[in-house]
Amino acid sequence: MNARFITAALLTTGITLAALNAEARTLIQNKGSDTLVNVAQAWAEKYRDINPEVAVAVSGGGSGTGIAAMINGTVDIANSSRKMKKRELEQARKRGRNPVEHVVGYDALAVYLHPNNPVKSLTIAQIADIYGRKGKVKKWTDLGIEVPGCKGQKIILVSRQNNSGTYAYFKKAVLGKRGKYRMGTLDMHGSKDVVELVEKTPCAIGYSGLAYATDHVKLACVSKTAGAACVIPSVAAASDGSYPIARPLYMYTNGEPKGEIKGYMDWIYSEQGQCIIVEKGYAPIREVRCK
Repeated sequence: MNARFITAALLTTGITLAALNAEARTLIQNKGSDTLVNVAQAWAEKYRDINPEVAVAVSGGGSGTGIAAMINGTVDIANSSRKMKKRELEQARKRGRNPVEHVVGYDALAVYLHPNNPVKSLTIAQIADIYGRKGKVKKWTDLGIEVPGCKGQKIILVSRQNNSGTYAYFKKAVLGKRGKYRMGTLDMHGSKDVVELVEKTPCAIGYSGLAYATDHVKLACVSKTAGAACVIPSVAAASDGSYPIARPLYMYTNGEPKGEIKGYMDWIYSEQGQCIIVEKGYAPIREVRCK
């Protein structure tokens, strides 16, 4: 047998063994929220060391995308930065699914400004006046300030696409149950995209998860009402509820998790799993001691 044939045979055997090994592993499909995608990927990567027999495939696309996949039965776990809507639950049950909600952490939804913006604090009412369809604040000068480098002082509204849980939560928390966004917002596909656009645009304001904050943008200090103390978004402020735009982060499973899915969810709730969520800039579900 010549060397070339032996090498080919060994390569074929190696590929076959690798394929058999991959097939032997349990694959958990996890999809949804762009807010959660970074920590979900970190969980999946670390869990390979915890249980090599389980592989977790993570993808984003937005909370609505993950929930739709759950309804269609194409994922094991749907990530969402908002609660499932009543109609989504009804659709799921009509298809024989039984979505079970799991709160895996908390997030402070930060209001991002260009670093040159002199705004120090904003009330919820002011943010609603900026983003709301009936709002009266259209220029930074309407708030009594001028932003260097902002031609005409017209506020550029950076938002998320409407399949995003961040979009839905911000709408409810800031604009109210019946509130609507102002026309002409720049709707970004991902949380990171919001922050990057605000960083490059002096006239802009945007909202996104705290975990996407960088040294190149400014975080507004937010107060519930005029005259109330403003709170800078932080992990601690999300945990204790003092930050006005804090929210739970969810994972949904079809029924109570069992087998390898239960093992994975239990690990996410463990101190090690919760310390990963802290490391990524989110608040844990309980007090944890992290190295």
